[in-house]
Amino acid sequence: MTKIISSSVESVDEPLPRRKAFYQHLYVQVLAAIVLGVILGHFSPGLGEQMKPLGDTFIKLIKMLIAPIIFCTVVSGIAGMQDLKRIGRIGFKSLIYFEVLTTIALVIGLIGVNLLKPGVGMHIDPASLDASAIAGYTKAAHDQSVVGFLTHIVPTTVFGAFTEGDILQVLFISVLFAFGLQLLGETGKPLLNTIDLVAKAFFRMLRIVMYLAPLGAFGGMAFTVGKYGVQSLGAYVNLLVCYYLTALVFVFVVLNLVARLAGFSLWKFLKYIREELVLVLGTSSSESALPRLMGKLEKLGCEKSTVGLVVPSGYCFNLDGSCINMTVLAIFIAQALDIDVSLYHQVTLLLILLLTSKGAASVTGGAFITLAATLGSIDVIPAAGLVLVLGVYRFISEGGALINVIGNGVATLFIARWEGVLDREQLSRELGSV
Repeated sequence: MTKIISSSVESVDEPLPRRKAFYQHLYVQVLAAIVLGVILGHFSPGLGEQMKPLGDTFIKLIKMLIAPIIFCTVVSGIAGMQDLKRIGRIGFKSLIYFEVLTTIALVIGLIGVNLLKPGVGMHIDPASLDASAIAGYTKAAHDQSVVGFLTHIVPTTVFGAFTEGDILQVLFISVLFAFGLQLLGETGKPLLNTIDLVAKAFFRMLRIVMYLAPLGAFGGMAFTVGKYGVQSLGAYVNLLVCYYLTALVFVFVVLNLVARLAGFSLWKFLKYIREELVLVLGTSSSESALPRLMGKLEKLGCEKSTVGLVVPSGYCFNLDGSCINMTVLAIFIAQALDIDVSLYHQVTLLLILLLTSKGAASVTGGAFITLAATLGSIDVIPAAGLVLVLGVYRFISEGGALINVIGNGVATLFIARWEGVLDREQLSRELGSV
C-alpha cells in the first residue's frame, strides 16, 4: 500500500510535459520549407531544379521503410487474431467500401468538369499535338490491363516484392505469411513476438527519417516550381479551379458524410493528421505519409489488424483523388480539342475507369499512365491530348495525393466502426486534444 501511495505521489510531483514551441512542430517546419522552396524555384528556376535529389532521396527513404512496416503490421495484426472469418469479413467490407467511394469520386469528377467546362474555348487542333512528349507514358500504358493487373499481384519472388517496393505485392505476401504463421499455433508465437519488435524498430527508424522531412519538402517544391514555373499555371487556371472545387466537394460533402456515419468530426480528423497532409503537399507523394498514417490510426483506437489490412489495400484500390483527376482531365482534353463526348461515351469512360483505376498505384505515375491506357481503349479522345496537361499535372497530382490520404484515413475509421473494432472513447479523446 505504501508503495502504491509513494508511486502516486511521485507521479503527481513529476513536471507536466512542456508544450512545444510552434516552430518545433513538424508541419510548421515543412510549411516553412515549402514556402522557401517556392521562393527559390520562382526566383532561381535553374537552382530550384537542382534541388530535385533532396525530394527524391527523402521519398526513397520513406519507400525503403514502407514494405517492412506493412509486412510487420499486417502479419502481427492477422496472426494475432483468433477469428479468421473476421479477417475475410474486414477484407470484403473494405472492397465494397472502396468500390462505392471510387465510383462516387469518378462521377463527381465527371459532373464537375461538365458543369464548369474548363477546356471550352481553347480550340486546339488535334493535328498540332506532339505525342512524343508522352511517349514514355503511352508505352507503359500498353502493359496496363485487367489481366496484367491481376497477374502483377503475385511477385516473381518473395523478396522481389520488397526490393521493388510494390505495396500490393507486399500486402499479398504479408497476408499469406500471416495465415501461415497463425496455423503454426503456439509454435509460431516467438516469431510473432520477434516481428512485433522488428515493427517497433522500423517505426523508430521512421522517426529518425522524419527529421529530414523539411529538407525533402523544400527540394520537392523547389524542383516543381523551378521546372514548371508558377507562370505555367496561368493558362490552366480554369482547370485547376475545376479540379480543386470538385475535390473539395468530394471531401467536405462525401467524406464528411462518411465521417459522420462513423461518429467523428472530419475537420478534427484533418487537424489530427495535418503533419501528414503537409508532408504530402511538400513531396507530392501520398506514400510519404503512409507509415505515419497507420500509426496515427492505431492511436485513434482502430484495431491493429484493421489498420494493417485497410490502409495498404486502400493505397491500391481506394485512390479517390486519382479517380477525380482522371475524369476531369479526360473531359478537359476533349473540351480543349472541341471533341463532343456523348453521354454514352462518358458512361463508357466511367465504367472502364472503374476497372483500370484499381491498377493506378502499381506503377510510378500510375494515374497518368492509367488515363493514357483508358483513352487509348475508347478511341474517342486521343491519348496524345495528355500532352496538354503535362505542365500542370504535377500541381493536380498533389491534390490527388492529399485526397488519397484523407480518403484512406476516413475509410479505415469507417470500416473499423462498421466492424465494431473502433475504440470510440479513445477516438473522442484523441480528436478532442487537437
